[in-house]
Amino acid sequence: MSLDVLALRQQFPILAQQVDGKPLVYLDNAATTQKPQAMIDALVNFYTQCNANVHRGAHYLSDEATRRYERARDTVAGFIHASAREEVIWTSGTTEGINIVAHGMSKRLKTGEEVLVTEMEHHADLVTWQQACLQSGATLKVAPILDNGALDIAAFETLLNERTKMVALPHVSNALGTLNPIKEIAAMAKAKGALVLIDGAQGVAHGQVNVQDIGCDFYAFSGHKLFGPTGIGVLWGRKAVLEDWPVWQTGGEMISKVTYECSTWGALPNRLEAGTPNIAGAIGMAAAIAWFQSLDLAAVQSHEKQLLAHATEQAMAFEGLRLVGTAPDKIGVMSFILEGSHPADVGFILDKQGVAIRTGDHCAQPLMRRLGVPGTARASLSIYNTLEEVDMLFKALKKAQMMLA
Repeated sequence: MSLDVLALRQQFPILAQQVDGKPLVYLDNAATTQKPQAMIDALVNFYTQCNANVHRGAHYLSDEATRRYERARDTVAGFIHASAREEVIWTSGTTEGINIVAHGMSKRLKTGEEVLVTEMEHHADLVTWQQACLQSGATLKVAPILDNGALDIAAFETLLNERTKMVALPHVSNALGTLNPIKEIAAMAKAKGALVLIDGAQGVAHGQVNVQDIGCDFYAFSGHKLFGPTGIGVLWGRKAVLEDWPVWQTGGEMISKVTYECSTWGALPNRLEAGTPNIAGAIGMAAAIAWFQSLDLAAVQSHEKQLLAHATEQAMAFEGLRLVGTAPDKIGVMSFILEGSHPADVGFILDKQGVAIRTGDHCAQPLMRRLGVPGTARASLSIYNTLEEVDMLFKALKKAQMMLA
């Protein structure tokens, strides 16, 4: 079954607009995806039909808001194949999810123990674990990548040992598009007794995620990269691990009993969800997931592979353009350097032609230093992009190359 991309695009109002008189070609999906009308309608419906706080209101609006909010948790649990709904913890996004895990580990790590990350980490993962190690006295180890952007599995395995207490890595690199063998890595880490955290920000919108099959302990992702709202995300954690995890924030909703002398914490998921939650965000995220699940996943993946293959083929034939990140297993990201040009200048000229890409270090400064570049231009693809849009990207790049020569 093929994906009817033109019909799909009709569900995204923003894609119909023009930029500087040119049709919008949105190729910054790794930063955030655009939103289908079904998700937008869910947000509007909540705010116009049942806006209220959840869980303790003694009235209809609160009851209805609570039902929708908790149904959203069930939707997420089913989407990622969680074994229990209380394993789904609402967060503000991937970054907060990683911080919850790192905060807990900083209370448990000891001098002489190690955390293992990779050279392709986003700052949200790298800096957070760097700080956890500084606070605890543990040591941060960094597994190298190969020159093509793939993880050096042999080197990773060498660094992994009985002192390793946490392995943290991305499902997909935001800067390179590298798809990591997370199931294999999780098995290797578990054999050494380490916990495993997967940064799923870039992976969750490209294919089915089954946390049980992966074998990790934590999986964090954001709603806004999954066709949902900003400001909402999920930390999934294995129930046996989360049940006594150190609390992240204190306040309302997460407590069991409070006196002036002491407090006790509630059960999952409440113990890790202090304060008024992002109710509308959770409901919007669930609507985005329901919309995404209504699509033919095989057709979606086939279309995205076709887009990336078409873009890569044109890039390889483009004189003066160098691809950055050519791992054999990639998803949806093409980073590149236009020789003799600064990525920011390339991005500016492309924008004037209606083509939206991202430029810079992509929150991965150590990775850029490893690759010997100050930054890259990055085109990132999603399900609503077309082969014609890829052609428009390279037409715009030709113009940029002429102007910057």
